[in-house]
Amino acid sequence: QVQLVESGGGLVQAGGSLRLSCAASGRTFSSYDMAWFRQAPGKEREFVAVIRWTGRSTYYADSVKGRFTISRDNAENTVYLQMNSLKPEDTAVYYCAAQYPRIGSTWYRTRANEYDYWGQGTQVTVSS
Repeated sequence: QVQLVESGGGLVQAGGSLRLSCAASGRTFSSYDMAWFRQAPGKEREFVAVIRWTGRSTYYADSVKGRFTISRDNAENTVYLQMNSLKPEDTAVYYCAAQYPRIGSTWYRTRANEYDYWGQGTQVTVSS
């Protein structure tokens, strides 16, 4: 089992940058695929990015591709989301999530119900 705590959210102007962190407890962090999701008011939770447990593979939602970068430091039990060129539509509560890797042809998972472990979220607000 793993516990997740996000940090780094805040208020930023459009075009600015933020770096979110998700600190995980437990010795098995390096065994999990780690993902970021976000949820805006009145909307469903949506996938943002995922990184494989090895750190060698990533996958992004089209809406953030080229602007956001997910990374991880297994020695520090932390996953990051670097967000550049932020837009007002990026405003949401951002959550990190963890799940054991899936064996199969498609390693990445983009649906919230495919993840068992969640943090409490951190608010990101982008002003225009």
